[in-house]
Amino acid sequence: MNVFGIGLPEMALIMVVALLIFGPKKLPEIGRSMGKAIRSFQDASKDFENEFKREAEQIETAVKTTAEIEPKQITPAPIAAENIAEHSATPEAESQAVATSEPS
Repeated sequence: MNVFGIGLPEMALIMVVALLIFGPKKLPEIGRSMGKAIRSFQDASKDFENEFKREAEQIETAVKTTAEIEPKQITPAPIAAENIAEHSATPEAESQAVATSEPS
């Protein structure tokens, strides 16, 4: 039996010292309160572990759903026809437009 790195002989020595210090009337009460404290600590650690796992699963599902979106579903905003005409003009057309708009 090895609890917290303490073997059976060490545990017996600790119990004898505790019995001598606290006495036989207080020892069961102290043991009960320590047992309750350890139980509450275990419950709190299980709650923390469950909450951590739940958050990790939510993040994982969010990442999976984001990765599963097909590229077809993401479309760029429509571009106005005037912007297309402005940006698709050839250099020759631009030089003609500049030549006609400048007074000679």
